[in-house]
Amino acid sequence: MKIAIIDYGAGNIKSIQFALQRLGFEGVLTSNEAEIRQADKVIFPGVGEASSAMEKLVSSGLDKVIPTLTQPVLGICLGMQLMCTSTEEGNAKGLGIFNVTVKRFNAAVKVPQIGWNTISELKSTLFNNIKDPSFMYLVHSYYAPLCDNTIAATTYETAYSTALKSDNFYGVQFHPEKSGEVGAMILSNFLKIEE
Repeated sequence: MKIAIIDYGAGNIKSIQFALQRLGFEGVLTSNEAEIRQADKVIFPGVGEASSAMEKLVSSGLDKVIPTLTQPVLGICLGMQLMCTSTEEGNAKGLGIFNVTVKRFNAAVKVPQIGWNTISELKSTLFNNIKDPSFMYLVHSYYAPLCDNTIAATTYETAYSTALKSDNFYGVQFHPEKSGEVGAMILSNFLKIEE
């Protein structure tokens, strides 16, 4: 299986490659359009600040490539947020795959949210054989509100989308690559998805 990990200079790449290796797969780090389009599965990671990450996608042309992919695509953390319509972080326009605007947690809670929290109301084959609720590892200051694309929810200040789906596109706010056996199972489920 060819797995492309989109390389646009936005962190956490190595831990994803190691997580895939533990499952017996190799992920190729690439920003090459042809290589991304030819992959069986695409992972769109991200750690960092949304507006500068979006600038990198625009300058490389990947902002036009990603929304037109037809194979299963998994956005992780900032990757998921950039797949939304827009984000309050740097007032950045997103890729418009998920019809929701990313918002900042308010000052009433500690920001960023760092650590383990539960995901629940699990829908989609991404969560096959995953207990509801399950604990996952999160690090973020911004969140996608609940919407029509929500396939898992978490509560921190408010209930929000911890996973989203639209057609062949999936997004998770948590880090499956840092979430132990349950995270590994979610990655494995993603690799088994046939679109």
